[in-house]
Parts: sequence; C-alpha cells; structure tokens
Amino acid sequence: METPPLRVMLVDDHEVVRDGIKALLASTEDIVVCAEAGSVREAVAEAERALPDVIVMDVRLSDGSGIEATRDIRAQRPETQVLMLTSFADDEALFASIMAGASGYVLKQIKGGELVRAIRLVGQGQSLLDPAVTKGVLDRLRKGKHLLKDEKLARLSPQEERILGLVAEGRTNKQIGEALRLAEKTVKNYVSSILAKLEVARRAEAAAYLARHTTTPGA
Repeated sequence: METPPLRVMLVDDHEVVRDGIKALLASTEDIVVCAEAGSVREAVAEAERALPDVIVMDVRLSDGSGIEATRDIRAQRPETQVLMLTSFADDEALFASIMAGASGYVLKQIKGGELVRAIRLVGQGQSLLDPAVTKGVLDRLRKGKHLLKDEKLARLSPQEERILGLVAEGRTNKQIGEALRLAEKTVKNYVSSILAKLEVARRAEAAAYLARHTTTPGA
C-alpha cells in the first residue's frame, strides 16, 4: 500500500514567500500543499478545515504571532506538526515556540533542499531546531529556568521577568525604573505587556500569578 503524501499548509503574510515554498514543494512527489493562510485568524480556520500533517508557520504575522496560532492549532489537533520559519535568530521566539508545541524552528535563509528535509523530518514526528538559534535556549534550559513550570510565565522576556519580580515585591513603576535604569514610561509599557501575556488585568493579579506558579529553589 502506497504511503499518502505529506499534507502541508503554508502560513506567511507575504504571498511571494508562500509562492516560493509552494514552487519548491511542487517538485517533490511525497509532499502536497493542501492550504495557505496569511494571518493568525486564517491559519487557525484553515488548519481546522484542511487538517494538514505539517504547517510551515511564519513567526510574525500581520495580525499577531505565529506562536499564538501554533498554540491554538495544536490545542485543537495535537497530531498537526508545526515548523516555525523566521527571518531572525530570536531566542525568546524560539523558546515560546517550543512552549507552544512547535516541532521545529528554522531560519528563512535555509536552503531549499534543507527546508524540504526539515518538513519531512517534522512530518515523521521528529524535532528539528536550527543550530543558529538553539544555543541561547539550551543555555536557559540548562540553568533550570523555574518559569518553565508555567506556559504563560515562559512567554516573558528576561527583562519582563525581572520587572514582574519587582512588581511582586510591591514596587511602583518609578521605583522599578530607578532600580533597572529605565524610564517610568518604559516600565509602564513593560508592565502592560506582562499583564497581557499573563492574561490578567491588574498588577496584584500578576504578582499573585507569579507566587502561585513558581517555587523558591530549595523550598
């Protein structure tokens, strides 16, 4: 019995990028492009309709993040594998992608043949991370990052983690700014980002969330 071709969905907000990957995959016999999308909303809807085996997902989309789309799609259908494709070697995005359930993460500078190989590997259920972007993440994992215990906390950047720690100590934006040598307005923007990532409305809720989901080493 012949193995059915790998069904691949392309998600990128640039049509020219999707067309380039589509042309590349057209020359393969074991991969077919079953759907395309250019936004988070389209990606989630199309994945539910087309049921792809693998999604090649851009990290940055016009209406949000491919990481959020990955989280939603994998929650609906865990057997769908996601290969993140990005222009930048970004430790934070790679870390968040892994937490969202992506199986692979490669840079857009990848050669055509390597991209096809990456799609096949991810389609077989294997993990694939571009060596150019893994070092920082592996360093964080080796340090036993306590925030790994909670997915929402893992979305925070190192600076946001520091600021949340100071918020939890009851410090004001002005005091945090003085401690970290940041403008008060910059701290305010960081706090807004932290509240959005933790999906809470107030500073006190963010502090309580941190207390609930982390433990002191040795405790």
